[in-house]
Amino acid sequence: MSEIAKAEISAWYDEYSKAVLSFILIIVQDYQQAEDLTHDTFVKAYLNHSSFQKQCSEKTWLFTIAHNVTIDYIKKRKPLVQMKEAFFAKRDMNPLPEEILQIKEESYELFKAIGEMKTSYKKVMILRKIQGFSIEETANILHWSESKVKSTLHRAVPFLKKQLIKEGYLYESTI
Repeated sequence: MSEIAKAEISAWYDEYSKAVLSFILIIVQDYQQAEDLTHDTFVKAYLNHSSFQKQCSEKTWLFTIAHNVTIDYIKKRKPLVQMKEAFFAKRDMNPLPEEILQIKEESYELFKAIGEMKTSYKKVMILRKIQGFSIEETANILHWSESKVKSTLHRAVPFLKKQLIKEGYLYESTI
């Protein structure tokens, strides 16, 4: 592999590894395993760099690899367990202590509600609403049609709202 390719993979790791780790963590619920699968994702990206056709962004390509690595892991490990740790949203870089506590509480509440969702809902919510992928990119990552992404998201959002209401974190009048 060329030095340019090595530098490119290294730059991608610096830019995307935390997002990939968060995506995998939400699915596998085990931080150590998520770190291992993130590492495996970037090793596969490194080994297959020459096959990257640039028909999609490098972020989409990496998340496709991460999804496939995670699915392979899940297929080997049954049953799938529910999530335990929260993803971290981008916030103020210097929050006050009260804000840190609020962020942790909100993340826990949202993560708990997402944990009640079936796996397909989780994946679509994470990729579309948390990671900000387009419908097309999400479809490519999950190997789904765009209509399946849309319909799954259309069902997932009301389910998440219902869970948040059930847990007392949202009120019906705010929806």
